[in-house]
Amino acid sequence: MTIKEKLQIIQRLSGLTQQELALRLGVTFAALNRWVNEKSTPRAKAIEKIDELYKEYSGEKQIPKTVLDAKKETIIKKSKGVKVVDKIIKNPDIRDQFYLSLTYHSNGIEGSTLSEGETAAILFQNAALSDKSLVEQMEAKNHRAALEYLFNYVSKKGILDENFILKLHSILMNAIKSDAGNYRRHAVRIMGTYVPTANYLKIPVLMKDLAKDMSDKKGDIINKIADIHSRFEQIHPFTDGNGRVGRLLMAAMALKNNIAPAVVIQEKRKFYIAYLNKAQMKGDISLFEDFVCDAILEGHKILERK
Repeated sequence: MTIKEKLQIIQRLSGLTQQELALRLGVTFAALNRWVNEKSTPRAKAIEKIDELYKEYSGEKQIPKTVLDAKKETIIKKSKGVKVVDKIIKNPDIRDQFYLSLTYHSNGIEGSTLSEGETAAILFQNAALSDKSLVEQMEAKNHRAALEYLFNYVSKKGILDENFILKLHSILMNAIKSDAGNYRRHAVRIMGTYVPTANYLKIPVLMKDLAKDMSDKKGDIINKIADIHSRFEQIHPFTDGNGRVGRLLMAAMALKNNIAPAVVIQEKRKFYIAYLNKAQMKGDISLFEDFVCDAILEGHKILERK
């Protein structure tokens, strides 16, 4: 593959402009333009940076086990001596920051145009924004309601079962979808990917199996969160709201194991999709595990008021 082809793929997958890509590579726009037009060849160090970015955005990047294990160890250490869900519930500033961050980013990943400030106004001031769609505003309110239910449910040691999943969807899609709280009854496809979704007739059985595995506390919890999320999104049990419910389940699993909720930043959506697709299509979950670690560490920043 030529340098030009790699640069074009990076731009397509990342959504970066040439100017933004030049900044990421630490070169001038003019230099990058010459490489794209094959009028000059980058030096060895620049080629290394291009290869790194290409692997990162294409999902070909490899995460050394030592690096992944170190992140997991850091997460476990941060959780020692703290009852995470209790700390969230008993500290309104921390709780509200989770409401805001999780709602803003999760809805943003799905295409919401609400800014963080607009989301905050809707969540905490009951604002009605005339220049934003009613659905987007309802999605924000419903997401907060789902989080409130989730935090209280986990604090009361509720079981992460199929009923819990359906309840989250019913809250999230309340007054938005007529089938809120029910599995889909027709075929769907995940836009922008080649990942096959489950036959709708098999969804009840697949979800029972997934819920059983989700509530099992044995083994590596980070690996389990990544695996359950990957499986859930591929099953795609609902007509809408699968991504948001899936990320709520990540938060619930983390809290059940005394870990901060994973905050998936919407600016990292391209990586999130690429690494999730790799886990689903190639059975290699390591990149997505690493991504989940970073998302959980974002959650710990909120927990630690950083």
